[in-house]
Amino acid sequence: MSSVSSSEARHRRRLTNGVKQALRETTVRLASLNHQVSGKLGLRDIDYDCLNLLNMHGPIGPGALAKLAGVHPATMTGVLDRLEKAGWVARDRDPADRRATVLSVRRERGAEVVALYASANAAMDDICDAYTPEQLAVITDFLHRAAEAGLKATQEL
Repeated sequence: MSSVSSSEARHRRRLTNGVKQALRETTVRLASLNHQVSGKLGLRDIDYDCLNLLNMHGPIGPGALAKLAGVHPATMTGVLDRLEKAGWVARDRDPADRRATVLSVRRERGAEVVALYASANAAMDDICDAYTPEQLAVITDFLHRAAEAGLKATQEL
């Protein structure tokens, strides 16, 4: 016999579905925001996505970035050509292997991005102010785990 009543199970399912729906809405809203930011920066969405990934995981090689972005290496070459030409990324020789290339974000362009996210960041600060440090730790853990689940699902496709 289960220790959870059927009404408790239904309530939990509703709450879980609410979380999933909120994540879907958040994903759509953030994708729209990122699309607007990429447009203001004169970048294609995929270029901006790759720039974000490089900012989070770099410096790394083009192959590793292509894998993170889920794009073909030939597509990545075009993305990197555009980002380098626009002054967003630098391609340097890998000090560990002079035959390899390592990519890094050119930090001097960062202020442009920060300015475009200023109102969103201020709103997030206000939202976070309503939570205790312990609650913020739980939210952070949840979001990291949700991101990992999304990555795993992407890899399975």
